[in-house]
Amino acid sequence: MIITRTTVDTQKGPADWFTGDVYIDAVAAPEATSTAAAALVHFTPGARTAWHTHPHGQTIFVTEGVGLCQREGGPIETLRAGDRVFFEPGEHHWHGAAPTRFMAHVALQQLDENGSPVTWGRHVTDDEYAAPRAAG
Repeated sequence: MIITRTTVDTQKGPADWFTGDVYIDAVAAPEATSTAAAALVHFTPGARTAWHTHPHGQTIFVTEGVGLCQREGGPIETLRAGDRVFFEPGEHHWHGAAPTRFMAHVALQQLDENGSPVTWGRHVTDDEYAAPRAAG
C-alpha cells in the first residue's frame, strides 16, 4: 500500500474567478511531460465561477450536492452527484452550486503551450444566474 500525504492546504477561490465562497483542493498537477491538472472544488449555495474557457476543454464530475452549469447561448442545466459535463475547447461557460444547495465537483483540464488551463472572463450576473433553468 502506498499513501501519498497532501502537503497543499485547501485554497479559497479568488474573488476574480468566483462569486460566493468556493474552496479548492489540488488533486493532480502537471508533472514531467504531463499537462493534466485536476482539482476538487467545493461551492457554497449560490457560489459560481465567472464565465471562462479552457484551451483543451474541461470535464467536471459532480461528487455531491446540486449544481448548475451553462454554456454561452444555452439554457442553465441542473447537475446532481454522478453527473459529468464536458465543455468543448474554447466553449464559454460557467458552473457552480444551486441557490440553496452545496455542490462539489472534480474539475479536469489540460494546460496550453503557455502553461495556462483557463482564460477567465466577467462574473456571471445575479440576473444571468437566476434565469430559467432547463428541465432536469
